[in-house]
Amino acid sequence: MQDIPHFDNVILETLRDVMGDDFHHLIDTFIKDSDERIRHLHAAIAAGESDTIRRTAHSLKGSSSNIGAAQMAALCSIIETKALANELDVLPEQLAALELEFKQVCRLLQN
Repeated sequence: MQDIPHFDNVILETLRDVMGDDFHHLIDTFIKDSDERIRHLHAAIAAGESDTIRRTAHSLKGSSSNIGAAQMAALCSIIETKALANELDVLPEQLAALELEFKQVCRLLQN
């Protein structure tokens, strides 16, 4: 994931311009929603629910991509693909990487 930036700055700046004063509300919503989806991923991985993992990762990938969180979206894509292939044994490690990236994204968004 070294080659993928934390953010696509063009997307982020476009959102900032388009959203104006509502940009901060969008960021808050993204952070709360992402945190909730990561909690759902934890539960689904623990339960071995590959379809729930896939759907949750797909949804989080979309919202991450929409906000320009490129590396986060790429990690979600990996989780989604692994869940689809029923390769659940590697998911705890992938989820840990996603959580670290989410923390980095939160720090960058809140600066």
